[in-house]
Amino acid sequence: MKLHRALLLTLAFLLAILPATAEQGGDITVPEIAPYVCEIPDNEAMAFLRQMGVGWNLGNTFDAVREGGGDEMAIEGYWCGVKTTEAMIDAVRAAGFTTLRLPVSWHNHVDEDFTISAPWLDRVQEVADWALSRDMTVILNIHHDESPDFFYPSEACYETSERYIRRVWAQLAERFQGYGEKLIFESMNEPRQKGTDWEWWLDENNPDCREAAECINRLNQAFVDTVRAAGGNNADRYLMVPGYDAAPKGVLTDLFRMPEDSADNRIILSVHAYTPYSFALQDDGTDAFSLTPGVQTSEIGTFMNDLYRKYIANGIPVVIGEFGARDKNGNTQARVDFAAWYASAAHSRNIPCCWWDNNAFTGNGERFGLLNRADCTWPYPQIVEALMRYGK
Repeated sequence: MKLHRALLLTLAFLLAILPATAEQGGDITVPEIAPYVCEIPDNEAMAFLRQMGVGWNLGNTFDAVREGGGDEMAIEGYWCGVKTTEAMIDAVRAAGFTTLRLPVSWHNHVDEDFTISAPWLDRVQEVADWALSRDMTVILNIHHDESPDFFYPSEACYETSERYIRRVWAQLAERFQGYGEKLIFESMNEPRQKGTDWEWWLDENNPDCREAAECINRLNQAFVDTVRAAGGNNADRYLMVPGYDAAPKGVLTDLFRMPEDSADNRIILSVHAYTPYSFALQDDGTDAFSLTPGVQTSEIGTFMNDLYRKYIANGIPVVIGEFGARDKNGNTQARVDFAAWYASAAHSRNIPCCWWDNNAFTGNGERFGLLNRADCTWPYPQIVEALMRYGK
């Protein structure tokens, strides 16, 4: 039965990419990359990372927010334009992705006591179940809830922040306590002091940054303690925690502290890296990526080497929960080259990566989309091919 399903999924993917391949033409190719070989420790956490394979974010979906009321269930399609279907998850799995990151913003769906709306939680569970039933790993998190009313890493907001983190995770841990280790909980998404000059840049000498980093340490610890106390499989499920703004530096700095845990080596470091920034994310940056050894490839290699030396080489797991390169005027070959290089560099260090997909294919926004959710096709099949060839 499993073999039969795998063949059906593969056929579905091939059918999905045929129209897109014709549109792209035959001039887009996946480059040959010589994998860099790193020694990987032999432990359960490293084996768990290997089975995660290549990941895909269901972005701009359950993480969407809308202030001012309205139908809470409509928010799912507010940013991405469509609601998630089981056919979409089938398409993702058929393409070879074996991890689904499920970003969720909760603050539009809680009452004054931070009790989560039952319909919203049921819907999140439904989509998680679709992926888990296809033998995918699922990462469930708290996403765009950064606010003094919910969580914000400062001493002035800490009491409310910890209460919010504990309340939300207590409910999620209870709901999913019977789920196995393929369901990962991620404490927060990119915790940072929004609206400040250091929102996206940790200055270790800035007292506000140091305060924020320590608040994040404490919130991560509250998250771990809450989940572990919830019973069932929460006693030893894998948990992901970020440092400041989830940047590599956020967990490489001495300001970051790993949470204490009753389980053995079940904490995964959560990192986001749209690197090199000028190519991958910056609106007015370059649309070119060179595979020739130089600044661009070394930017990727440098931060991955730092993560490898501090964590992976010591048997501590790391996952890059978000990465990708946005479309800039049809620079598909450059994005394919980037995907191949990035995936190869991460895989050689046993660091799974999850592509950020926001279902954006038109307009001037951040066009990271790989899956066209309107018809479950893949407009950039060579990017997917590069990820699968070098990322697993």
